[in-house]
Amino acid sequence: MIWQALATAGLLLNAGTGMADTTYRMLSFDTLDGWAEDDHQAALDVFLNTCGDFDDPDWRALCGLAKAGTDARAFFEHAFQPVLIQDGQDPLFTGYYEPELRGALEQGGRYQYPLYALPPDIEEGAPWLTRQEIEESEALAGQGLEIAWIDDPVDVFFLQVQGSGRVRLPDGRMIRVGYGGKNGHEYSSIGEELVRQGIYQPHEVSAQVIRNWVRDNPEDARALLWTNQSYVFFREVSEVPADLGPLGAMNRSITAMRSIAVDPAYVPLGAPVWIEKEGAVPLHRLMIAQDTGSAIKGAQRADVFFGTGAQAGRAAGRIKDGGRLIVLMPIQRAYALLSEVIE
Repeated sequence: MIWQALATAGLLLNAGTGMADTTYRMLSFDTLDGWAEDDHQAALDVFLNTCGDFDDPDWRALCGLAKAGTDARAFFEHAFQPVLIQDGQDPLFTGYYEPELRGALEQGGRYQYPLYALPPDIEEGAPWLTRQEIEESEALAGQGLEIAWIDDPVDVFFLQVQGSGRVRLPDGRMIRVGYGGKNGHEYSSIGEELVRQGIYQPHEVSAQVIRNWVRDNPEDARALLWTNQSYVFFREVSEVPADLGPLGAMNRSITAMRSIAVDPAYVPLGAPVWIEKEGAVPLHRLMIAQDTGSAIKGAQRADVFFGTGAQAGRAAGRIKDGGRLIVLMPIQRAYALLSEVIE
């Protein structure tokens, strides 16, 4: 068939739609490094967690096929077409995790730093107060927006970067918080700011390095954190059992080392994605696009979910690697994409 011939040849196509400089290269499964050795059933189980939420009929049909029971590897190979989408930016893989913080439901003692719910007067997408203005004013006081009080302001900042987490209360109970909204300002990397100031070289920056610098330089730390004007609000997520992962952008629990955050402008949420992350610890496996992030922008940009707690956080913080990301598209959708590009 002509489609199989084009895919095998790795045909490079230029997008003629809104995303300038976007190209699509159709690949075959035997060009995916490590494909045969992966645990395809593990990926299929995660795919099934969210595929029922698809609206597109092509995706819904594949979800029905997956639920009917089939060999996992055969399912992916027979139903999907690997597509390498590129937008001219260098590939970048990072990691994220679900933090666990120490906190209380009432302010007092060591617990002085609030996690706020979204204020009712914020309009979606419209710029509101900056991080500095929120922290220096009492704009949020007296509204009953405090979900919990945390013992460490640095933990609060990194929780906002991650977008969700758990709070362990003094009596041992746990509450879970998820993303509730933001103040309308763009995210700005404080790691990049440390590099800009000449404090570190790019290869030296990690989440743990940033944490250590902030704690070792308290007088300069607030000014550094304020360079990220974005401020994230939360909501309590009581419906998710403690043994499951946090909610992702599809409002379903995500899975450690099988869920990734992507840019939905290029990668459909719920889609299987083959990643080939390079670096000191290469990671080649099939994952599912089930989350997004304010810093995750671009066709070859992905954030790997490492799990919950400090150990997952340390592993996630070490990741800043190149590689490539290949989206598995339903064959019908890939064929339609080919037609749109040619036209």
